[in-house]
Amino acid sequence: MTIRNDWMRDEIQELYNQPFLDLVFQAQQIHRQNFPANTVQVSTLLSIKTGKCPEDCKYCSQSAHYDSKLEAEKRIAVSKVIEEAKQALDAGSTRFCMGAAWRNPHERDMPYVLEMVQEVKALGLETCMTLGMLNQSQAERLKNAGLDYYNHNLDTSREYYSNIISTRTFDDRLMTLDFVRSSGMKVCSGGIVGLGENTKDRIGLLHELATLPIQPESVPINMLVPIEGTPLADVEKLDVTEWIRCIAVARIIMPKSYIRLSAGRESLSDSDQALAFMAGANSLFSGEKLLTTPNAGKGKDKLLFEKLGINIEKAKPTAKELSIDAMSA
Repeated sequence: MTIRNDWMRDEIQELYNQPFLDLVFQAQQIHRQNFPANTVQVSTLLSIKTGKCPEDCKYCSQSAHYDSKLEAEKRIAVSKVIEEAKQALDAGSTRFCMGAAWRNPHERDMPYVLEMVQEVKALGLETCMTLGMLNQSQAERLKNAGLDYYNHNLDTSREYYSNIISTRTFDDRLMTLDFVRSSGMKVCSGGIVGLGENTKDRIGLLHELATLPIQPESVPINMLVPIEGTPLADVEKLDVTEWIRCIAVARIIMPKSYIRLSAGRESLSDSDQALAFMAGANSLFSGEKLLTTPNAGKGKDKLLFEKLGINIEKAKPTAKELSIDAMSA
C-alpha cells in the first residue's frame, strides 16, 4: 500500500464524518492489509524522573505550575530501571519506554540516559524515551546508544495548541521530531483527544501527523485523563466514539504505523477497547501506571486478550540472534 504524505484536511474530514460502522469497517480492512490480524504490540512505560516539570501543559499532573498533589521524585537509579525492564519483558512487553518530566535533558543528564538505553537494549527490548525537547547532538547520541524510538507528541492541532501549552511552541515540537528523524531513530508521535477541542482540531492533529515528511512509526492516541488541580480537571468528557473515530482515521491515513491505545484506557469497557482494536489500534501500554496516571493492569489485559482472541506480538530477533541463525543454517 502506498503511503501518502499529501492528505488534505477536507479528505480527512470526509473520512471522519462517515457513518461510524463504515469508517471502522474501512479501517479494519486497511489494517489487515498491513498488519497481522488479532495481534497487538505491548509496551511498558516507566517514569524515570517525576514531577516539577517547568512546562505548563494544562492536562499534566507533573507541571510545576499546578497543584495536583503529585509527589515529585528525583531520577531513579539505572539499576531500578533495569529491574523494571526485566519485569516488563517477562510480562510480554517488547518495547520499554522511559519518560522524564523535563523541558529538555541537560548535558549532565546525558550519561545517565545513555547508560540506561544501552542496558535496556541489551535485554533484547526495543527502547523508547520521552525526555522533552532535544537538540541534534542529543538525538544522535541517543541513537548511537541504541535508542529505537523517541516519543514527542504534538498533543493537538496547531490552531488549538496555544490553548493547552504556552511554554513551548508547536514548531518547537516539530523541530525535535526533525532532529529525531535525521538521527535515524524511529518517531513515536501522536496526541490527546478530549482537551476541549472541536472536531476540526482532531482532524488538524491527524493531518499534521500524516503529512510529516515520514509518517511516525508509532502513533499514540490518548484520551484525556482529567487530573484534579490541573486547568482541565473539569473539562467535559469526550464521547468514546469520537476517540475511536480518531483511531480509525489514523489507521486509514497512516496505514503502516502502529496505532497505540495510551492514556484513558483504564476507564473503558472491554467492548470499547474491542471497538478500538476493530478500528485499527494494534499497540498499547500495559501495566498499572502510565507515568503518573492509572492504567489497565497486566492481569486485566491478559483476560481481555483471551476474551477477544488477541495475540501479543513477539519480539523481533536481535542482530546477534539473526547472526547465530545464519551460522546455524
